[in-house]
Amino acid sequence: MTVRTRPALWWRMGIVLSAGLGLTLGTAPLVYFTVQSNVIVFGYFIGAVYWMLKRGTVDAPAPRLRGAATLYILITGLVSHILLEHGANPLPGLVSGPDKLAHWSSFFLHYVTPVMVIADWLVLKPRNASAWKDIPLWLGFPLGYAAIVLTRNALFDDYPMPYPYFFFDPTTKGYGYVWGQIALLTVEFVALAALVVGLDRLGTRIAGRLRSTPQA
Repeated sequence: MTVRTRPALWWRMGIVLSAGLGLTLGTAPLVYFTVQSNVIVFGYFIGAVYWMLKRGTVDAPAPRLRGAATLYILITGLVSHILLEHGANPLPGLVSGPDKLAHWSSFFLHYVTPVMVIADWLVLKPRNASAWKDIPLWLGFPLGYAAIVLTRNALFDDYPMPYPYFFFDPTTKGYGYVWGQIALLTVEFVALAALVVGLDRLGTRIAGRLRSTPQA
């Protein structure tokens, strides 16, 4: 069986397709963390597919970068569904409403791609490739994103779309609220990063048990 017939390759090509559709069907600008995280996923998995075909392997390259992409897209999915959409069902907008393309774009960006990437991280190789020491490195991007948004708005009053997310907006509740939200999100992101590492360990255990199960 060659790599071209392995499910891992086709699954990762599906991730590229999902992220690509989400990015092209909508019109959201790059200022959104959602768009940036999906661009990272899109770029990484294009590279992964090329690597797999070039090397004839089912192992994805650059495990640390893969873990970072997994964390960022997990943040995107959970923040959108819980904080921004308040747990609302995303499916009705796909079949009704004035702008179904925007709904489909959002569905791919916030739901399909995150679920596919998490499944890739849990099931596909390489396994046991992440380390707890990777967590501070992974957190650099979301924390840097917050710092850039706040610094930019402090320096440029007329910047277009100054607050891409409500928890960055100090105009209603002040900077105390903003910093409190950032602190809370930081704690949650640390927990999510630990979950990503834990899922890698869990995937290793599941694979080991499957290999040790006697065949009928």
